Amino acid sequence: MRGPVAPPQVPLAASRGEVFADLVQDSVERLERRWPQLADIDFLVLDVPRLDGPGELWSDETVPLGGTVPSRDGRRGRVVVYRRPVEIRTKGRDERAALVHEVVVEQVAELLGLTPETVDPRYGED
Repeated sequence: MRGPVAPPQVPLAASRGEVFADLVQDSVERLERRWPQLADIDFLVLDVPRLDGPGELWSDETVPLGGTVPSRDGRRGRVVVYRRPVEIRTKGRDERAALVHEVVVEQVAELLGLTPETVDPRYGED
């Protein structure tokens, strides 16, 4: 028998990228309850960070897990979470969800000029 193992609406059919994007969205929705201004920020998932200029290097220990792009010239602010570096540092879905939330909180805090504990009082408790 040929064909997909599960129908498209079943979670088994979701790609790793889609599952990861859902984790980011869940984290954003948790924060939006407290910070409605997050509706004006775009949240993106990229597979890996890119080097923008010559001489920009990082070691295995300093590969970024996320980043921000401040709003300017009419463009919305952005929070980016890098999927592969987060996946490599986690073993299971729960651990991955916790790290994704931590990265989102840290990046939102940077973009808003706040501390992570202000953005999410439970930051760092996991």
